[in-house]
Amino acid sequence: MTETSPAEPADAPSTSPGMVEIVVSAGRPARVVDPAASAPFGWWPAVVVALVAFVDRLEINLIAGALPAIQDHFGFGDTAAGAIPTAASIAGAVLLLPAGRLADRAPRVITIAVVVLVWSLCSVLSGLASTFVLFFLVRVLIGAAGQLYNPPASSLLADYYPPGSRGKAYGFERAGYYLGLPVGVILGGVLAEALGWRAVFFVAAAPGLLVAALVLTVREPLRGLGDRLGRLGRDESSVPVTAPRSASLLGEARALLRIRTLSGVIACQALLSLGIGGVFYWLPTLLERTEHLGYDAASSLAGAVGGTGIVVGIVAGSRYGDRAHAAESGRRIIAAAVFLAIGALALAGALLAPGVPARVTLIAVACGGFAGAIPNLTAASADVVPADRRGMGFALLTFLVTLGGALGPFVVGLSSDLVDASGYGGEPLVVAMFVLVPAIFVSVLILLRIRNRYAADARAAIG
Repeated sequence: MTETSPAEPADAPSTSPGMVEIVVSAGRPARVVDPAASAPFGWWPAVVVALVAFVDRLEINLIAGALPAIQDHFGFGDTAAGAIPTAASIAGAVLLLPAGRLADRAPRVITIAVVVLVWSLCSVLSGLASTFVLFFLVRVLIGAAGQLYNPPASSLLADYYPPGSRGKAYGFERAGYYLGLPVGVILGGVLAEALGWRAVFFVAAAPGLLVAALVLTVREPLRGLGDRLGRLGRDESSVPVTAPRSASLLGEARALLRIRTLSGVIACQALLSLGIGGVFYWLPTLLERTEHLGYDAASSLAGAVGGTGIVVGIVAGSRYGDRAHAAESGRRIIAAAVFLAIGALALAGALLAPGVPARVTLIAVACGGFAGAIPNLTAASADVVPADRRGMGFALLTFLVTLGGALGPFVVGLSSDLVDASGYGGEPLVVAMFVLVPAIFVSVLILLRIRNRYAADARAAIG
């Protein structure tokens, strides 16, 4: 059943042409805004969500930079090393669907702040672990908490920003997410070398406390606000805010998977996540083994190169995707496919090319391609899911993407040990990482198959 939003009576034009008066948060006075603006309420909500994503990935990827030191301390092999992020991701995936339903019913801002505080506590516990078993269990715990910010945060951004600027809004979030990868790798390697691997996790707890406080500066928006702004900006009727639907958890998931654009994007991002997770986790170790660098230098180089590619890719992908969307509905999908193809080709070249200069240049290009695709895919997901089900929609997306990405580090580690056991004369990690490349090419093909469904699915989401 559809209920009338409390913002409906305030949607009358103001005295200034093009401006409207609209209620943004329940219980707060109406505000006068320009619905045609790319950010009617400013970019602060997107910046805060980006910081949350950054702190999340920074903490998760500290282990990649410090991995050689942790392996030396506890004495475990590559298979066990790859199993750490895999088990952590699977633990997070188990909680994602309930978290998605919570995101559609509970205050999203409070939920995000609590999740960030839990990360900080788990980071301290990682540094205190006295055995590998305890360390492994704590990393599983932080993995369970680490994915829970995404459904409420992604839903929040969709309500603050209209469809025409969602690529940029999600670009902020993805920039924070993917910049956290190289910064975590760099920080993990440098701190492990200078202070020991335990100090890595103690230092990481402090930013989490600060970001949790910043989250509380964002007000909870009405659900469906971004869709309403999009229609008002085109002088169309506003979109009613609907009550959460009372289907079962699995029933909601099945209904959402019938949206072909969403199911295609989920499959594409799951395959892409498998590749990205495996590459970033093992990249510092690859440079250490193939280029004979210390793990502090290897992690710093991998992080700097990856970070540069990510920044360029996010800026290019967000701008091009929003412009393409304005020109013709559905071009977000084509833009994402082009960026993914560039990234896959560059990654294949990086694994084959000998020498530091060629390898790191191609890695930067690969990171740029992947980063340019993802904000467009995230924006497309928001566009095709009804406002009252976006928390569950993003939970489903994150759930299946997490399962795909969880396999990346483990598959590479297991393949490396198997190749090494076979008597292969070269570096087995190179061969092991190459198995990730075909998955990314398959994701490009999936996007090409669903590109013509986007417009119909987006209309149905707000119809």
